[in-house]
Amino acid sequence: MKIICEKSKLLHGVNIVLKAVPSRTTMAILECILIDASTNEIKLMANDTELGIETIIEGEIKEHGVIALDAKMFSEIVRRFPDDDVTIEADASYKTLITCGNAKYDIIGKSGEDFFYIPYIEKNKPIVISQFTLKEVIRQTIFSISDNDNNKLMTGELFDLKENQLKVVSLDGHRISIRNILLKEAYDNYKAIVPGKTLQEISKILSGNADEYVNTYFTDNYVIFEFDNTTVVSRLIEGEYFRIEQMLSSDYETKIRINKRGLLDCIDRTIPLVKEGDKKPIIMNITDGNMELRIKSFVGTMNENISIKKDGKDIMIGFNPKFFIDALRVIDEEEITLYMVNPKAPCFIKDDNETFIYLILPVNFNAASN
Repeated sequence: MKIICEKSKLLHGVNIVLKAVPSRTTMAILECILIDASTNEIKLMANDTELGIETIIEGEIKEHGVIALDAKMFSEIVRRFPDDDVTIEADASYKTLITCGNAKYDIIGKSGEDFFYIPYIEKNKPIVISQFTLKEVIRQTIFSISDNDNNKLMTGELFDLKENQLKVVSLDGHRISIRNILLKEAYDNYKAIVPGKTLQEISKILSGNADEYVNTYFTDNYVIFEFDNTTVVSRLIEGEYFRIEQMLSSDYETKIRINKRGLLDCIDRTIPLVKEGDKKPIIMNITDGNMELRIKSFVGTMNENISIKKDGKDIMIGFNPKFFIDALRVIDEEEITLYMVNPKAPCFIKDDNETFIYLILPVNFNAASN
């Protein structure tokens, strides 16, 4: 095999597929990036058996062939090259010569025949979403997945397709994030749980351009994302997702309209008093026209007042400040609406059209000690 391509294009491709290289594995071939120049295209590929990424890069094929190279070493070599053409040559014994300018590397690769290729999957009608929308949806929900593998379902996000509406849901047992998207076409109803890791890696690759699109295909066991010259294939998480409908009541006793930035900044100012592992809540004391926020921790106290518009009853309620901050940071509206029932019921943050819904469970506290 012999190929020539620009360093910038090669590095861009390497950085894309590198996201599917496992950090730990007992199989050395999975630690490799495959360079496949067996056809008229140069494909780079990585696969950890759960997530596979393939991307096509521009370049010249002098001799067709396939070689697998250690991903970490190969990426570090390419990254350090000057901005010039890179030539990669591999012989039948997998000895590989990589040159750029006056720099030359002789390394030993592995047989492409041993590589775990991305499985061929028959595709149905694609769900078409702009790169901007998909990137935003991931950003606005991914923070509330669980990082605990004890409950695998919580480490993924539900994609719930009903005609021309797509609902994306994540939860970790303390909060729920929901984004509702209106699609341009109608589709058959379908539900799938996409691993959070897959969505996080895709989000890093997406350009976020509103004029560029992602074709998404679901099968019984896999999801495929195709965009630009890249294909991402991921196994789905098996199981039935949590029934959250009964938690999404529209009833409320207290409705608050508040400036989002003001609330976010105020809650953020409590963080210096919250030490690692400290579960002290922030207390919201809500009365007519005013929200008093206060926190009392082992190192000190803080309180602040914010003007609000309130409908309904007064309420005093406590929350984990981090959970509120995570939700507020991804909401783009200048003003937000909070809905509350009582100090033991969830708080909802949502817009009028329910394009986003954030549910945050309260924290029990002793009002007398605060």
